[in-house]
Amino acid sequence: MTQSDSGAVAALNAGEGSSSGPGQRGLRRVLVVTNMYPDEEHPDFGTFVQEQVEGLRSRGFQVDVIVVGGKRRRRSYIEGTRRFWGQIRAQRYDLIHAHYVFSGVVARLQRRCPLVVSFHGAAEMVGWVGLLCKLLAPLADAVTVTSPQHKAQLGRKDAYVIPCGVDLDLFAPMAREKACQQLGFSPAKKRVLFVGILRPEKRLDVIQAAVDILRGQDSQIELIVATGQPHDRIPLFMNACDVLALASDYEGSPVVIKEAMACNLPIVAVDVGDVAEVIRGTDGCSLCKRDPSDMAQKLAVALQRGQRTDGRRVIQKLGLETTLNGLVQLYARLWD
Repeated sequence: MTQSDSGAVAALNAGEGSSSGPGQRGLRRVLVVTNMYPDEEHPDFGTFVQEQVEGLRSRGFQVDVIVVGGKRRRRSYIEGTRRFWGQIRAQRYDLIHAHYVFSGVVARLQRRCPLVVSFHGAAEMVGWVGLLCKLLAPLADAVTVTSPQHKAQLGRKDAYVIPCGVDLDLFAPMAREKACQQLGFSPAKKRVLFVGILRPEKRLDVIQAAVDILRGQDSQIELIVATGQPHDRIPLFMNACDVLALASDYEGSPVVIKEAMACNLPIVAVDVGDVAEVIRGTDGCSLCKRDPSDMAQKLAVALQRGQRTDGRRVIQKLGLETTLNGLVQLYARLWD
């Protein structure tokens, strides 16, 4: 991160105001508007938003959440917009924080209080959705992005670079045998792990083809697809498996990479988003082409190495607390 990214440097300064809360002006109330949030049916949908909400609450903010659109209301945002208006008429807020562009459009319908919009990745910047992002960004009081590259794509020079951090208390190393036992896995197998929602841009097909190549050489190798799992079970998968694979077409700052690093899990991933920056210099982690043969080769190296990484040490600066520090400082600037 360079000094020229002044917004990123300021927002990610973990040393200044690292334990700050609502401040001296009394209890602050924030409304989070999002099209991704976990529930019983989709426990893995938008967990990073939930973590931010719970983190802000732990720092003394009153935070309400409105879910608009998303998996549960695909047909229309109309009903969600009605609930949004009902909420802001019934309750006065000091700030509204919207996640993703469509939620941001709904939240910008009001002018009563400051609006922060968080854009979460390169997938938002494609086609007409990308155009909508660029049209919305100047209308928000402040915006956050996932990386300097994402900031350049969006085109708002004062955007704050605040990637989603990892919960270092939840994602931590544990004995592989214990994790396997809790999941009912055989400790003899060699496991490649995929974690994520099953969407075409995640390119699970590339990972499956790579593992098929490896299985032709070693029948003990298998692919574990962890999707639709409660967030607190994902650390078990990361500690029971031997390498994480990621082949997405689009990513911003994928939290799953940081979670794997926090568990000291080896990683083989394509160069997408900020993955190269996050894993750089970590033994046991490598980049590959979005090609089954090349991914299979890199996965084989990781499996043959048979060791965990020191990723947890590397990832300390990208913990959830750093993200919360950045958000609290950003909120404070809008209230000054």
